[in-house]
Amino acid sequence: MAGSDIGMLKNCVNSLVASSNDVIEFKLVRQLEDLKDDRCTFKPAMSHQVFGDSESIFGYHDLKIQLYYSAGRLTTYFGISYSEKVTPDKFDGIQADEIFDKVSEKLQPGFHTNLDDFCSDLEKDANFVPFGDLKHSFTTNDGKRSWEIYMCEVTTPNFQKYHERLQTFVLWFIDAASFIDADDDHWRFFLVYEKYHLDGNIRYAMAGYATVYEYYAYPDNIRPRISQMLVLPPFQRIGLGAQLLENIYKHYTCRSGVVDITVEDPSEEFQRLRDFVDARNCRNLQSFQPHLLEEGFRDEMVTEARAKLKLNKKQTRRIYEILRLNAIDIHNDEQYRRYRLNVKNRLNIPYQKELQDLKKFKEKMKDGELQATLSFTDPGQRLESLDREYRELEAQYQRVLQRLTLC
Repeated sequence: MAGSDIGMLKNCVNSLVASSNDVIEFKLVRQLEDLKDDRCTFKPAMSHQVFGDSESIFGYHDLKIQLYYSAGRLTTYFGISYSEKVTPDKFDGIQADEIFDKVSEKLQPGFHTNLDDFCSDLEKDANFVPFGDLKHSFTTNDGKRSWEIYMCEVTTPNFQKYHERLQTFVLWFIDAASFIDADDDHWRFFLVYEKYHLDGNIRYAMAGYATVYEYYAYPDNIRPRISQMLVLPPFQRIGLGAQLLENIYKHYTCRSGVVDITVEDPSEEFQRLRDFVDARNCRNLQSFQPHLLEEGFRDEMVTEARAKLKLNKKQTRRIYEILRLNAIDIHNDEQYRRYRLNVKNRLNIPYQKELQDLKKFKEKMKDGELQATLSFTDPGQRLESLDREYRELEAQYQRVLQRLTLC
């Protein structure tokens, strides 16, 4: 085959490969006009949990995958459109990638594939009211937008079917996400809705949610662990995540049987949100007042943060470092040097423990040749690594502090 022919073949194949992130479009539909309004469209953050690591789909021209949800009930429409599809007889036996089965198996049974049927069902959103117990109401945009947060359990009437539709979002927006066993009565669900008016009537639109698992703690306590939190893209960057997390805290901090509140494998984005909310709360505690932070991390901080905010020791230490950074003058060489040394000493603890364990292991080995194979990290390399780790951490802290200055 000539080079020009090979090039043409490659171009032909490439034109049939589409990014699954680009061709999928979501909508939260409040009214029929939203179906034609591109401003209501948002894209997935990822698609590898459905379409594989390459996040690509082969075999279609002008491919579009539509996942539309009614804003309140989350009635679902799944549509696929394209101008041309590869068939084995036209493309030397090669078939186009399967789409329908890969997506449909993630959706709750009963979704629509006919857009007219979806539009007819949209009218039912007029009667939708949130499930569970109302925990908090608030406004944003100078009172122009209203929101409500509800808490549900697995026993909340009719909620499980609703949750099956809701949790389909996590596959597209939370890495390493999985559906939870909603039959386990240790799960708690916190949902935030926008409360708005349409045609003179009150309506509700799903904006985000979080799941919490209540682990048992001896002898008769619980340790709630936040498992997943998602604010949908149309509602991000307006403070809903902080409101949702704060209300989870309020639900548990008033209960004496709660040991502490933890988080399951937090993403970098969620850790930043958690740091912000915890720092905002801790700066009002007596033991975290600026004149005390320079004295170092103290047991009083751990005790007060656990008693009043249900923070564990690890997160309390992190918040201490954030607030101390805010309290010092980084242009004061001595203050800044003491701060960096304090944080680096904490970062270096795992390395020091590893070094001690390695020394003990080498002393027990009798074979000199085997001992020689065990080498310690070069001190210079370790210092360089420690400095890089510190700089990355301080950059994270500075982002939290920038947001704190706005509230």
